[in-house]
Amino acid sequence: MKPSRYSARIEEIRDLAPNIRELTLSLVDPDHRTFHFLPGQSIAVEIEPTHAQVSSVRYYSLASPPSHATRLTLLLSLADQGDGATYLFEQSEGDMVQFHGPHGTLHLRATEQKNILFVATGTGIAPFLSMLSAILETTPAYVIRLIWGLRSERDVYYQEELQALADTNPCFSFVTTLSRAQSTWVGETGRVTDVVARLPSVEDLAVYVCGHRTMVQDVTRIVRAKGHCPIYHEQFSKSQKHGNDGV
Repeated sequence: MKPSRYSARIEEIRDLAPNIRELTLSLVDPDHRTFHFLPGQSIAVEIEPTHAQVSSVRYYSLASPPSHATRLTLLLSLADQGDGATYLFEQSEGDMVQFHGPHGTLHLRATEQKNILFVATGTGIAPFLSMLSAILETTPAYVIRLIWGLRSERDVYYQEELQALADTNPCFSFVTTLSRAQSTWVGETGRVTDVVARLPSVEDLAVYVCGHRTMVQDVTRIVRAKGHCPIYHEQFSKSQKHGNDGV
């Protein structure tokens, strides 16, 4: 898809955790009221010069599916660094933003009925929420599993939403694991790499990974050591600033 430029209004802001915010954008350009993209793709938000050393863009994976083509959902983390990292955090409901897209190589592929494994850290879950929503709009004949890594209890969000999806879709399951869990946490502990390392086999999987670059490299290495399967992750250049690297 050829990238185009769009105007959007911030319709809703939700604080999900102390450093995590969800933004809903509504397209307002009369020439571009619908945004066409593949599940998992990104947009490039234009950063005003007052928020960066020079005019720049910052890439954010869409958490909403393509069927919601007029209202787009982004996840923001205050842990992100670099020029323009806090730009969207400083905006308010009703403010206008400019972006272009779609961008990105991380998007849902035809898997030939392979089971799907999503591995994410932090806001790296965003593209997988888009993919998962798109998949569950149909009746998949394969299994989808999400392994999501966060730091501590204060960083946990979207658990009720994910549990509701798991309760109503037997093909989907998820694990949230905390790398710095306290004694009150009753779920999985450790890093996502620990969970991936315990997988008995990967031969029937298509693996998607998004988050911190070191984690992506480590998961790729672990999966490759277990066997042959397709592994998909984003391919942004070093000069591109991405808002969903995770924590």
